[in-house]
Amino acid sequence: MTAQILDGKATAAAIKSELTARVAALKARGITPGLGTLLVGDDPGSRWYVNGKHKDCAEVGIASIQRELPATASQEDIEEVVRELNANPQCTGYIVQLPLPKGIDTNRVLELMDPLKDADGLHPTSLGRLVLNEPGPLPCTPYGIVELLRHHGVEINGAHVVVLGRGITVGRSIGLLLTRKSENATVTLCHTGTRDLSGLLRQADIIVAAAGVPHLVKPEDVKPGAAVLDVGVSRDEAGKIVGDVHPGVAEVAAWISPNPGGVGPMTRAQLLVNVVEAAERTGRAG
Repeated sequence: MTAQILDGKATAAAIKSELTARVAALKARGITPGLGTLLVGDDPGSRWYVNGKHKDCAEVGIASIQRELPATASQEDIEEVVRELNANPQCTGYIVQLPLPKGIDTNRVLELMDPLKDADGLHPTSLGRLVLNEPGPLPCTPYGIVELLRHHGVEINGAHVVVLGRGITVGRSIGLLLTRKSENATVTLCHTGTRDLSGLLRQADIIVAAAGVPHLVKPEDVKPGAAVLDVGVSRDEAGKIVGDVHPGVAEVAAWISPNPGGVGPMTRAQLLVNVVEAAERTGRAG
């Protein structure tokens, strides 16, 4: 058996198509969604991510609001731009591209952001709203994983999901999403302190690997017929980017997400969803 592909690129394209119609409906009412980005310094990887987000915006009709500061920017310089984006009515959602330069208090910057404009869904207030089951921006990567599974008809309701990694971006936040009544999964969160990891993985209907450990999930760890999502990114001895899932897993699983091309495009698509939904909330409030 060779696993079917959880195609993030095709699913993201379908989401963008739907968003294009929603953006057009907003514009007809005089509301133009706008994504703001704050890039500090000139890290090539960060610039590539930011440029990709604005390219996505152009595809669906979202306005781009780009703010850049040199790597020498002070805490106050950065916070001044955050306050400006908070007050800017054309900006319905924004992100501060991480990492920020050394010496900057990142948490202080992020906590200064208007939670209603949190495009990443990782503001402390957004995560708190998720815990309380209140509407608000959702964490982009977990949200993208759920939508990727849904799009391909993978059953989430009642599934046992094993998550590898306890970072805020995926590991901790995806459990909050998957255990809502609308998803209704049972989640086991594994990390470096987990005993018998292989035994737990073999019980999983769905595996979300986000540990950043090359080929951590091996074919013998996977129950035949499981869905496996590879979110981890690290480099092997040769410097090549590799995921958390061994290629041989594709011969055991029923579904597998490629890396790259699986979860990554979904993360970017859900960022756009958060921006459009923020604009729709503004429209309802107005």
